[in-house]
Formats: sequence, structure tokens, C-alpha cells
Amino acid sequence: MILENYLTNSGIKKTHWELIKIRASQINGCAYCLDMHSREARNHGETEQRIYVLNAWRDTSFFTEEEKAILALTEEVTQISHGGVSDQTYQQAASVLDEHYLAKVIMAITVINAWNRISISTRMEPKKVEA
Repeated sequence: MILENYLTNSGIKKTHWELIKIRASQINGCAYCLDMHSREARNHGETEQRIYVLNAWRDTSFFTEEEKAILALTEEVTQISHGGVSDQTYQQAASVLDEHYLAKVIMAITVINAWNRISISTRMEPKKVEA
């Protein structure tokens, strides 16, 4: 919680943090976090269209270079056991983010991965919203 509180006040853009949370939760298959963070992203001004296509972000022009670098890094950190973070992905992120922001992004990726594991392990489910 302390790390998450730090990130909330660290200057990381809300949009970036929500994209990280949603993309990592997609990869990890965490329905609870996907539901919660999709809602939060919309509350912070994210569009439904970008949320809908997030798992295919490479195939759209909806995301900035900064966001693409963050999403690539999110995928590789989330799937760290598949060979780590490639030099290319890290260098691309480092070229569009300053070192302090890059460190915050890596912390944010780490935090959501921890929450995903807690949520999945404890069988948390989103509450169904009636239409």
C-alpha cells in the first residue's frame, strides 16, 4: 500500500498508470482488476475505444509513442519469465521517458502485478452491474 500511495502522488500520469494496470491485468487474466481499472480509467478521461483495443495496441494508431513504450515495457515486465525485458524495449522506453519517470513506470508495473496475484489467488471477482 505504501508503494501504491507513493505512486498516486509521484507525478505519473493517471492515463499511463491506468493503461499499465489494464494491460498487465489482461495478460494475467485478473477479471477483478480489469473491471476496477477499466472503470477508473474512464473516470480519468480514458476512452472506451482505447480500452477495448488495448490488447491489440500495436495494431492501432490510438496510442502515443510514450504510451507504446510503456505498454511494451508492461508486457515484458509482466511476462518476465519469458526472457526478461529486451534491450530494445528498455532503450525505447528510456528514449521517450526520463530516468525518474521510467523508474515510476517500472514500479507501477510491479505493483499491479502484485495486486493481480493477490486478487487471483484469493478468488476475487468483480460485482456484476445490472444494465
